[in-house]
Amino acid sequence: MTCSQAIVPPLQDVPSNLSVPQFLLDDFRHGSRPERLVDTPCLIDDDTGEYVSMEELRARTQHLASAVSANWTFNEDDIVAIMSFNHINFPPCVWATHRLGGIVATLSPSLSVGELVHHLTIARPTLLFVHTDCLSVAIQAASRVLLPLSRIVLLGGSTSVARTSLQLLSSYQSFDDLIQQGTLLPPVVEKPFKNGEAKTRIAFLAPSSGTTGVQKAVAISHFNVISIIIQAATFNRIGEDYTRWEDRRFRPGDICCGFLPLYHIYGLVYNLHFMLYAGMSLVLAPRFHFENFLKSIERYRMTHLTIVPPQAVLLCKHPAVKNYSLSSVRYCIVAAAPLSASLTSGLLRALPNVVHLGQGYGMTETCGTVSMFPLSQNVGTLGSGGQVLPGTLTKVVKEDGTIAQVGEIGELYVQGGQIALGYYGDEKATKQTFVDGWLRTGDQVFFESNGDIFIVERIKELIKVKGLQVAPAELEGHLLMHPNVADAAVIGTPDEYAGELPKAFVVLQPAAASLARHDPKYATEFRSSIYKHVADAKSKHKWLSGGIAFIDIIPRNASGKILRRLLRDEDRNQSVSLIECQALSATVSAKL
Repeated sequence: MTCSQAIVPPLQDVPSNLSVPQFLLDDFRHGSRPERLVDTPCLIDDDTGEYVSMEELRARTQHLASAVSANWTFNEDDIVAIMSFNHINFPPCVWATHRLGGIVATLSPSLSVGELVHHLTIARPTLLFVHTDCLSVAIQAASRVLLPLSRIVLLGGSTSVARTSLQLLSSYQSFDDLIQQGTLLPPVVEKPFKNGEAKTRIAFLAPSSGTTGVQKAVAISHFNVISIIIQAATFNRIGEDYTRWEDRRFRPGDICCGFLPLYHIYGLVYNLHFMLYAGMSLVLAPRFHFENFLKSIERYRMTHLTIVPPQAVLLCKHPAVKNYSLSSVRYCIVAAAPLSASLTSGLLRALPNVVHLGQGYGMTETCGTVSMFPLSQNVGTLGSGGQVLPGTLTKVVKEDGTIAQVGEIGELYVQGGQIALGYYGDEKATKQTFVDGWLRTGDQVFFESNGDIFIVERIKELIKVKGLQVAPAELEGHLLMHPNVADAAVIGTPDEYAGELPKAFVVLQPAAASLARHDPKYATEFRSSIYKHVADAKSKHKWLSGGIAFIDIIPRNASGKILRRLLRDEDRNQSVSLIECQALSATVSAKL
C-alpha cells in the first residue's frame, strides 16, 4: 500500500489532555510557538475599530462561563449553539462553553426557519447564542423544537435596531449582561482532561452537507483542533528562525482579514484559532462587502488574506481594486474550492507585494485542512491543492480497489490527528465515510512526484457555491413539493464568480408542460414560480441561480439513480441564459 506523507519535518507530539482554550489561551508552550508581541491585539472589530487583547479575551471567556453556570443548569457535554455573523464576542462564547465542559454547535446566520429546526433537532442545545439580526428566525425555530425562549442569549447585532424591536430585545439576556454578572462571580474551575481524553471529547459540531441532501453535524474533538493547529504550524515552521524575518510566512504582529464566517470550518479553525496561535491579529467583519474589504486591507495594513475563489475573482476583475492600496499584503491562501491558473496569475497582478500565494485543500471532516502550498513554493503550483500536512497519511484508491501510483486518479483517503470523530447522531453515515481508520473524502485526485495534490472532481454530488456546500437531493425533494413539478434533478453549473450555481432540470406536470410548450409566457411564469418556491424556503446560496430548464424526462439508471453526467453534458450543450436567472434573482430578492 503506497501512502503519501508530507515532505516536511515530522510532527511533534500533540497533547491529548488539553481543551482548546487551555491550549490556546493558557499560554501552553509547545515546540516553537511564538510569543505574542506586547500590545498586539488578538481581535479587531472591523466596524468599530475596537481592539481586544489576549487578556481581555481570557477575562470575557471566564466571566461568561461563570455567568452561564450561575444562570442555568449546565452539565458536561451540554451543547451551546451559536447562530451569528462574525462578532468579536463569538470566540468567548466558544471558549466559555469549552471551559464548562460543553460542546459548541456553529450555525449559519442565513438559515431559514426550517433549516434551523433541522440543526436544532440534531444538536438539542441547552443554550442558543443569537445575533440580533437572526432573532426572528431563532424564536420561530426554538418554539418548534421546544427550546425555552429563556435560553436564547443575544450576542450582538446591527448598530441601529428598529424601535419596534427594542422591547422585544429587552426581554432577552445579552452577552454584555452576562459578562457584567460574571465579573461579580467566582471563576469556574475547568475540569482537566485525562491523558487521551481530548481525542474523544467533542469540541464542535460543525455543519456539513451530505450527498443524501440531509445536512449533518461533524463531531470535531478538542484533539482534532489542537492537532491541525500544530500540523499547520509545523508545516509553515511557525516560530522558527529559518530565514530572514521579512521573508517568513507567519510572524507575530502580522494582521489577517477575518471575513470568512466563523461558523464555517475554514473561518473557525484556520482563520481564528490558527492565526491567534501564530501571534497575529484578526480583523473580524460581520459580513463580506467587497469595497469594505478593500478599505479594511488599506486601513489596517493587512498582511494576510484568507479567501475563497469568488473573492479572488473580485480582486482580479473588480474596477474598485485600483482605488485602494493593497501593497501591505504579503500572504494569500485560497481554499474551499479549486482555483484556476488564470485566477492565480490575476491575483499576482492584483497584489503587487505578495510573497506567498497558493491554495489549500480540506473539508469539515478534516477539521478544515489536508494540504496547503509549501514553504518551498512562494507561489503554489498552479491548479494544485498543495502538499499534505505533517502527521497526515493519504492513499488514492482506484475504481478497481487498487492503490494508485503517481499521476493516477482515484478517490482520496486520509488519516491523521485532524480527522473528525464522525457525524453526530448519525451512525450510518459515519460508517459509510469513516472506514477502517480512514476518511473517505469522496474526491477524485492524483499526486505529482513532488507531493503536489490535484483535485480532479468530487465523487460526491455536492455543489459548491462560493465555498458553501449545496446538496442536490435537498433541493430536488423541495422542488417535488411544487404543484407543477412532476420530477426534478439539480446539478452544479460552472460560474466564474461563485464556482458553481445550482441549476434545476424540471419535468412539469402534463397540463403545465402543455401550456409551457405552446406559450412562452407560461414557461416564464412557471420558472418564476419554481424559483420563488426555492428562494422562499432556502438560504440564498441554494437558490436556483444557475437556471431552470424544462425537460421531458430525468435520465436515471436501472436502480433509479439520477444520471447527472448526462445532465451536465446537456447543460454544456444548452448554455441556458443566466440573464433571465439573474433577473429572477433580483426580483425575488426585492420581495424578500
